[in-house]
Amino acid sequence: MPKTSSNKLVATARTKFGKGAARTIRREHNIPAVMYGHGTEPVHISLPGHETMMALKVANVLLTIEIDGKDQLALAKDIQRHPIRPVIEHVDLVVVRKGEKVNVDVPIHLVGVAAIETVVSVENNTVELAVEATHIPDHVEVSVEGVQAGTRIHASDLVLPTGAELISDAEMLIVNVTQAISAEALEAELAAEAAELAAEAPAAEVAAVEAPAAEGEEA
Repeated sequence: MPKTSSNKLVATARTKFGKGAARTIRREHNIPAVMYGHGTEPVHISLPGHETMMALKVANVLLTIEIDGKDQLALAKDIQRHPIRPVIEHVDLVVVRKGEKVNVDVPIHLVGVAAIETVVSVENNTVELAVEATHIPDHVEVSVEGVQAGTRIHASDLVLPTGAELISDAEMLIVNVTQAISAEALEAELAAEAAELAAEAPAAEVAAVEAPAAEGEEA
């Protein structure tokens, strides 16, 4: 289902920049961020740490950023996380407007059960769509109910949410369904590999023994 609600974060405009200023903001349990878009000058802000981290747990979440009493819709364009600690170090926000379309990567969600003795592989976990900023879908469902081995589902085969436009390559492979190998076939394959290795071993031993003899004759 599309996300129609937004998370509101009360931001504070900041005038000091650089690593030192950013460290000060983080020590106060806030997150430095910059908001830009629609031809406006970038706005450097400080976001409340806990509320921001909770909101950004949801992919493509629509945020309402309040600055000096005025609200602005925005999406997180880039989230910089600490390499070790579970904290956000910086956020880039892009300004959006109601009715405007934005490009987002939407997760693929499989439903249903494929035919017996098949293996279902998700080749691409997301698909890029152009959707209304206020109606970003949580996921795109792909049904594999009863599908047979040999089935290949491409981006062009997806049933997209109303109003969504496919941006990804139409030929991009999303799901590949192959025949599962039986236990008997697997056992036979392993036995054949073992026999091949056993056959190669004596030949290698003979070559190792003959090599010094050949060198001695040359001497």
